[in-house]
Amino acid sequence: MSKHPKLMDWEEKILQKSLERFPERQPQFTNHGGSEIPRLAVPVEIDDAYLHDLGFPGSYPYTRGVQPTMYRGKLWTMRQYAGFSTAAESNQRYRFLLDQGTTGLSVAFDLPTQIGYDSDHPMAAGEVGKVGVAIDSLADMEILFDQIPLDKVSTSMTINAPSAILLAMYVAVAEKQGVPSAKIQGTIQNDILKEYVARGTYIFPPRPSLRLITDIFQWCATETPGFNTISISGYHIREAGSTAAQEMAFTLANGCAYVQAALDVGLDVDLFARRLSFFFNASSDLLEEVAKFRAARRLWARIMKERFHARHPASLMLRFHTQTAGSSLTAQQIDNNIVRVTLQALAAVLGGTQSLHTNSRDEALSLPTEDSVRTALRTQQIIAHESGVADTVDPLAGSYFIEAATDRIEAEAMALIAKIDQAGGVVSCIEDGFIQRQIENSAYAFQRQVENGERVVVGVNRFQTDEEASPPLLRLDPAVETDQVSRLKAVRAKRDQSTVDSTLRILGAAAAGKTNLMPIILEAVKSYATLGEICQVLRNNFGEYRDRGHL
Repeated sequence: MSKHPKLMDWEEKILQKSLERFPERQPQFTNHGGSEIPRLAVPVEIDDAYLHDLGFPGSYPYTRGVQPTMYRGKLWTMRQYAGFSTAAESNQRYRFLLDQGTTGLSVAFDLPTQIGYDSDHPMAAGEVGKVGVAIDSLADMEILFDQIPLDKVSTSMTINAPSAILLAMYVAVAEKQGVPSAKIQGTIQNDILKEYVARGTYIFPPRPSLRLITDIFQWCATETPGFNTISISGYHIREAGSTAAQEMAFTLANGCAYVQAALDVGLDVDLFARRLSFFFNASSDLLEEVAKFRAARRLWARIMKERFHARHPASLMLRFHTQTAGSSLTAQQIDNNIVRVTLQALAAVLGGTQSLHTNSRDEALSLPTEDSVRTALRTQQIIAHESGVADTVDPLAGSYFIEAATDRIEAEAMALIAKIDQAGGVVSCIEDGFIQRQIENSAYAFQRQVENGERVVVGVNRFQTDEEASPPLLRLDPAVETDQVSRLKAVRAKRDQSTVDSTLRILGAAAAGKTNLMPIILEAVKSYATLGEICQVLRNNFGEYRDRGHL
């Protein structure tokens, strides 16, 4: 039987060009019996419905993946999320992970850093280094990436309200290593809208926060063209209790708000859209999660093409990082969490993720130990090298269930996005509490099912054991906070205070106007102005956000 003309066209114009630039990992992929594994399985009869809804990988609407060969060409980035205590301790963990085979870093910051306070601020008391690494100034960032070559390692940073400051610190460290900003690769989360509805680490109100984000878009387009300027995050929306369709809908709606904000200040959609990335949760319902990822790719491509009139193929691609579901981990029978994480990681890979973090078995109890982190990373490596799922593109395509679920989730998400648009957009819906209520209602319904026994959580409401083992846990030294504050005082004593004062005055004047703030923040960072000092200048100009529930 002859090939469909569209398939031949894809092979000639897209696949062959990709293979020339990025050869596959091995000349031939075979199963244990020696039979060849096809690169791509397609229906015997390719009809218009297939071409409209699925198409071919690396081509619109990207349902089957954003790259023509997907993991046959390159495995996903194994990016383990880590950071705790001081910059020096986190640096040791990063170097351990790199030695164990992780292929990208993902930085967790402590709570004071996330909400713009230095470690000696009263609001930071008791929280320094607890849920991530404490970063007060460029001096900490220099230690964090000591002996880690930033021209060879891709780094993701989970930071939102002060993302411009942490990005500036990263650029400054790279320059000190002799790495031009144009050569660095990675992602800043920089997604403030989901903080208002799901996570809570906001500082400024939505509208000035959007200004900071579009400043980053504009500056990075020329200064750091290889760096993803935002990771639009559904992860925390799902962790707060949303359904799969809600996670997708609210995430893509936030994406629309960022795109529109950038267009409103005159940016070219095809200049900034190709650096947008996404961040999703992988929960334990394996088949629904696979469908969610496929639906998200398709819907975002259609939104960018039809709503925002993007033309460049890279502007239409939904590229995403995935993290397994922290909220699914249980303190009871913690070894069960290894199985949960394996299922979730498999869903992410079958769904076509570009990078992946796998949670550790003990995270319901504490920060993970090195042994637990190694097991989490090995989970990814086993899926990559032993399961066979990375040897063919979109292996579940054509399943009656998967395709029906993909269509259903896309339709549910489209209906929610339409409601948000009719209500005036995401910012209006945040201010009104609409999105928060949707998530809260779903979280309540799920918890009721668990408590009533309608939904089984193994080891929690069924299959319990009378005695629980006490695993070894990572405990932070209580002296961490004292030591960090001492280092901060030493930085302040050593720096040129007049230069710091001057850069902060310039920043305050610029914040009151419309100047792009990124170059000024970079100069402030290089003068060793602290995160808290820079954020305070912005607080003075922008104000602080107060949640409606606390007014």
